[in-house]
Amino acid sequence: MSNQLRFQVVEEAFKKKAVEVKTPAERPSEYFGKYVFTREKMYKYLPITVYNKLIDVIDNGARLDRSIADEVAEGMKKWAQEMGATHYTHWFQPLTEGTAEKHDAFVEHDGKGGMVENFSGKLLVQQEPDASSFPNGGIRNTFEARGYSAWDPTSPVFIIDDTLCIPTIFIAYTGEALDYKAPLLRSLHAVNKAATDVCQYFYNDVAKVQVNLGWEQEYFLVDEGLYSARPDLMLTGRTLMGHESAKNQQMDDHYFGTIPDRVQAFMKDLEIQALELAIPCKTRHNEVAPNQFELAPIFEECNLAVDHNMLLMSLMKKVARKHGFRVLLHEKPFDGINGSGKHNNWSLSTDSGVLLHAPGKTPEENLRFVTFIVETLMGVYKHNGLLKASIVSATNAHRLGGNEAPPAIISSFLGKQLTELLDHIELSDKDDLFTIKGKQGMEIDIPQIPDLIIDNTDRNRTSPFAFTGNRFEFRAPGSSSNCASAMIALNSAVAEALQNFKHRVDKRIAKGESKLSAIVDILREDIKTCKPIRFDGNGYSDEWVAEAAKRGLDVEKSTPKIIEHYLDKDSVKMFESVKVMNRKELEARNEVKWETYVKTVQIEARVMGDLSMNHIIPVSTHYQSQLIKNVQGMKDVFAKAEAERLSARNMKLIKEIAERTERIEQLVDDLTEARRVANRIYNIHERAMSYHDTVCPKMDAIRYEIDHLEMIVEDGLWSLPKYRELLFIR
Repeated sequence: MSNQLRFQVVEEAFKKKAVEVKTPAERPSEYFGKYVFTREKMYKYLPITVYNKLIDVIDNGARLDRSIADEVAEGMKKWAQEMGATHYTHWFQPLTEGTAEKHDAFVEHDGKGGMVENFSGKLLVQQEPDASSFPNGGIRNTFEARGYSAWDPTSPVFIIDDTLCIPTIFIAYTGEALDYKAPLLRSLHAVNKAATDVCQYFYNDVAKVQVNLGWEQEYFLVDEGLYSARPDLMLTGRTLMGHESAKNQQMDDHYFGTIPDRVQAFMKDLEIQALELAIPCKTRHNEVAPNQFELAPIFEECNLAVDHNMLLMSLMKKVARKHGFRVLLHEKPFDGINGSGKHNNWSLSTDSGVLLHAPGKTPEENLRFVTFIVETLMGVYKHNGLLKASIVSATNAHRLGGNEAPPAIISSFLGKQLTELLDHIELSDKDDLFTIKGKQGMEIDIPQIPDLIIDNTDRNRTSPFAFTGNRFEFRAPGSSSNCASAMIALNSAVAEALQNFKHRVDKRIAKGESKLSAIVDILREDIKTCKPIRFDGNGYSDEWVAEAAKRGLDVEKSTPKIIEHYLDKDSVKMFESVKVMNRKELEARNEVKWETYVKTVQIEARVMGDLSMNHIIPVSTHYQSQLIKNVQGMKDVFAKAEAERLSARNMKLIKEIAERTERIEQLVDDLTEARRVANRIYNIHERAMSYHDTVCPKMDAIRYEIDHLEMIVEDGLWSLPKYRELLFIR
C-alpha cells in the first residue's frame, strides 16, 4: 500500500459515523425469539398429540418417534413460510470451530410439470453431508464420503434471512461423531445420570439434573478499511508484526469506560438481532484493552448455550461489516495488550431448580453442596491435563499466561471460607461439620450508601477454574473456540467422578455403614486426594509453576504435546466409561487438532515471509536510500569533518537498517527451510511438534527485527497501519 493510500484509509476510518439503528417499537420481551420455533409456536402449529410427544423428547429425553416427524415438519414449514423462509438447512458444528450448512428450497416436482412446496419428516430428521470433506482425522477417506446429519430436537430451529436452520449432529456412516454436538449431548446425558443418582442421597424427587452454561464473549473491533490494509489480519486474524502503541491499556481508562458511539450502534443492532433469535443478551461493556469489548447472556441449558454462542459469533461478523467494522475473535490479535477469552460459567441444577453448587440452609443441603464441590474438584484434578487439552490451540497459546488470562496450568480457586471448610472436614472425625456462612453485610461509613452484601468468596482472575459462589468459572477457553470442546471434557470428568463416588458410598452402605457416615468418609478421602488442584494464590508467579509441578499438575506449554492428553490411558478410559467418545473418535480428534495447529502456523509463516520480503524490506531499503542521499548531500555542502559529525545519526540508522534487513532475509530463508523440513514429516503429531519447536521461534525472531524497523523507518513510508491507528476507534 502506498503512503498516500495508507493515510487515506486511516483518515476515512476516523471519519466514519455511527450507522443509525432503528429500534423495534416493541419491548425486547415482545420480539424475543421472533425468528425461533419456540414452544408457543410449536403449540400453535402442531397437533396437540404431536406437541406433547415432542415436548416429552425435549424435557425428558424420550426417544423421538419418527412417526410424528412429518407432522412436525409440516408445522415448521408453515411457520417458516409465513416468516418469509423459502429454504431449509441442517446447521451443524464440524471440527472446524465454525458451523456448516447447505441450503435446499422447499420445492419438489409435482408430477405434472410443475413444482410443489414440500418439506417432509425425512428431510427434517436426516440428511447426508459429505463426511470426507470436513475434518475427520482419517475416519473417512475421500472414497468413503457418506455421513449423516441428524436433527437435535432439544435445540429449537430458527430462521436466518430466508432459511430455516435445523440444529443437527454430524456423524460418519460408521457411527463416529464428526462434530462437537454429538459428544456434547452424550456428556450432558452422562452428567444427568450420574448427578441424579447422587442427588437421591439428599432429595427423593430429583428426576433430572441439567448442566447450565453462561459464556462471556470477548472480542475486538477494528475499522474495516484498516483491517483490509493489514494482510496479516485478513489472513490469520492477528497482527504478525507491529510495535506497541505509546498509549495502549496502561492508563486503565478503557475498561468499563463510555462506549464509543459507533460501537454502541453496533452493539445495539447486534443485540436486537440476537434477541430476535432468542439469544438472551444481558451484559455489554468495554474490556481492558483498547477496541476490546464483551457481550454476555443470561445462563442457559448447556447445549442451547453452545448453539447460541456459535450463532452469535456468526451474527457478530455480519453486523460488524454493516457498521464499517471487522470483528476479531482471535485470542491475541495484538501483541503487548490483553487478549480475548470466552469464560465458561458452569453449574448443575435439578429439575426443581436447586443449584447443586450453592450452599443450602440445612446441614443436609450443605452436605449436598460439599459433595458436588468435592466431586467436581476430583474430576478436574484427575483430568487436569485433559481439560487443558480441551482449550489449547495455536491461537489460544498466545493468550494463556498473559496478565489477562489464566496460566496454562489447571487449578481451582475456592476462596477462604470454602477452603477452610474442606480442610476442617478433612481433619475432623465428626460427621456434623456442614455449617456454612451465607453472605454477610459490610457497613460503609457513608450514610447515603446502604450496607453491601458480601459474597462468601473473593474472585481470582489468575485461576483457570474458579468457584464464584454457586458455579465454577472456567476462564481458560479462547474467544474463537467452540464452548463445547471444554464442556465435553468437563462434563465427562465430573460424570466419572460422581459415578465413582456413588459406587464407593453404596459399597460402604451395603456393609452396614450409615448413609451420612459413608458419604462423609468418602468425602474426606476425596478432599485429601484432590487437594493438589486447589490453589488460591497468584497463578502468574514463577513459584506457582514450580509448586504445580511438585503437585503433579500438568505444566507443559507446548500445544502439540498438551493435545496428547486426549489419548492418555485415563482419558480414554473415562470417555469410554461414560459413553461420550470411544478411542477411535479420540484418535481422530487428535489428528484434527494437530493438523489444525500445523495449518494455522503454516499460514502465519507464509504470510510473515511474504510481508517481510514484499512490504517491510522494500520500504526499509527505500528509506535507507533516502538517508544515503542525505549523507552524500552533506558532503557536498559541509566540510568533511562537519559533514561526518552532522550525518553520524543517519549513518547509524543506515547501518542498523542494513543489519536488520539482512537478518530478516536470512531468517525468512531459515523459516522457509524449517517449513520444508516439517512438511516432509509424515506423522502429523511429529509435524506439529516440528512446527512448534522450529517454525514458531523463527517467526518470533523475524517479528523482533521488524518491530524495531517500524520505529526507525519514516512514518510516512511505512505501508502497514500501525497499532496507534488500529486500536483507537474515533
